Order: sequence, then C-alpha cells, then structure tokens
Amino acid sequence: MLTSFFKSEDRAFTLLKGDCIDLLNQIDFKFDMIFADPPYFLSNDGISVQSGKMVSVNKGEWDRSNGFEKDNQFNLNWLKACKEHLTDNGTIWISGTFHNIFSVAQMLTELDYKILNCITWAKTNPPPNLSCRYFTHSTEFIIWARKSKKSKHYYNYELMKNINGGKQMKDVWHLPAIAPWEKSCGKHPTQKPLALLTRIILASTHKNDWILDPFTGSSTTGVAANLLNRKFLGIDSQEEYLHISKNRKHEIENIRTCESYRKKLCGFEDEKQLYLFLVREEESEYGRELNF
Repeated sequence: MLTSFFKSEDRAFTLLKGDCIDLLNQIDFKFDMIFADPPYFLSNDGISVQSGKMVSVNKGEWDRSNGFEKDNQFNLNWLKACKEHLTDNGTIWISGTFHNIFSVAQMLTELDYKILNCITWAKTNPPPNLSCRYFTHSTEFIIWARKSKKSKHYYNYELMKNINGGKQMKDVWHLPAIAPWEKSCGKHPTQKPLALLTRIILASTHKNDWILDPFTGSSTTGVAANLLNRKFLGIDSQEEYLHISKNRKHEIENIRTCESYRKKLCGFEDEKQLYLFLVREEESEYGRELNF
C-alpha cells in the first residue's frame, strides 16, 4: 500500500514522493483533471534574468535533454500513465515552450488523445533578453486535451465568458508571472502563477473534483485547487519541493490567508466575481476519497 509523503487533515491535499509513472501504476483511481508541468529540457548552460539578476537557466539534471528519441519516449510514457488515470470525461493540460511542446503534442496524438486547444500564455512581465540578439521570450504554451476523440469533456463556457467582459474567452491569456506573495514558503525554479492555474481549473472542473499534478514542484496546482474547493494529489521526486508544497497548504489552512489569496488572484473583473461563483457552486456537491 502506498504511503503518503503528506496528507492534509481535510483530506483535500495529498503528496507522494517518487517517480510519477511508478506511483501511478500503483494507484487505482481516476482524476477529473490533470495539470502537468513536465521538464522543458531547457537546462543547456545558458543564462537568463531573475529579479533583475543574471542567473543560469539550469534547473537540474531532470530538466536536461537526453536527445530527441529519449525525450519523446519520456513524454510518451508519462502521458500514457496519465491517460489511464483520467475519468472518461476528464481533461489534461500540459505546459511547455517550443523546447518540449511539439513532442508533447505528437505523443498526445499517438496516444489518441483529442487536442482541444493550445493556449498561449502571454506574460505581462517577462524578463528581458540579455543577448539582445533575439526577440524577448514572453510566452509559454498550454495544450488542453481530452481522453479520446469520442469522449466528452466539461468546459465552463459561461464563466470564462463572464470573466472576459462578456466576450468569448480567447486562446491567448495575458497573465503575469508569479508575484512575490506566492513565494512566501520558498520558490520552485519553474513555479507557475496561481492566476494561471485558477483559470485552468475553473474552466474544466466542478467543485470537489479531483486534480492530479504528476510533476507537482511547489504545488501551485494544489494550492489553486484547494482555494477553489477542489481536491488534489501531487507527485514529485524532489523532497525539498514537497516540503514547500506542504508548507503552502498549511499557509492556506488559515482562513484569513485563504481569503486574502482569493482576493489577490488576478484575471477577474473584481474581487467579488470569484467569491460569487464559489458561492453558487455550493448548491451542488459530490465527492470521492483517495484510499491512502
């Protein structure tokens, strides 16, 4: 039987330590949504800018490319494991840049997923390009796919339209990178902003749905899920990041902190819009439990 690295008292936030494929093979449970932030294969000894300082782009050995064929096989393997743990109407979101996203799209197609959209996240505050020989890198891509061409999926069209000023939500999202208050427990080198995960989760899940992140890092996915009254399982092989994840969950267990974070989330017309939506969701509840 699996042993959790951490499970919150409300049983809505669970962490496992280890390789996601090995662990998923031991789980008999299906998730309503998966968000995956896999290695981008960006660690090539280059340089970037962070908080106004020159830094190495190297994240760790887990982010180094092993060549075209091995990178493709890696993406095929974890996407296959994830598909087996999606509900029939569940969807998966995968983030990336041009370094990995084409491989991900190819492997999704080979596994008979149905690609629904490719979101372009246009960062409103990207770091500058130091070499001045290229355009500034200011976007990432997020593929949204369902389990198969024949399956159905949930899309909260009306909410996405409402938070977009009454117009259909486009596949280009103008959202900032992480804010300082999101790093209060420490920072993962590829940490995503809560605003981004909030929109993804609200677009494709219901209250009490289960969300999986197989490369959870500092668990922005889990924090966003719990802020929105969803349940979460995160997997990571790096213990230092799992400790950050655990501390971030403890942080939002404080009611005042939780409400403060909800109010700080950008991407809404005003502070009341998210609150009113969550109140309306209270009208229909259901739930399942992980048994470890």
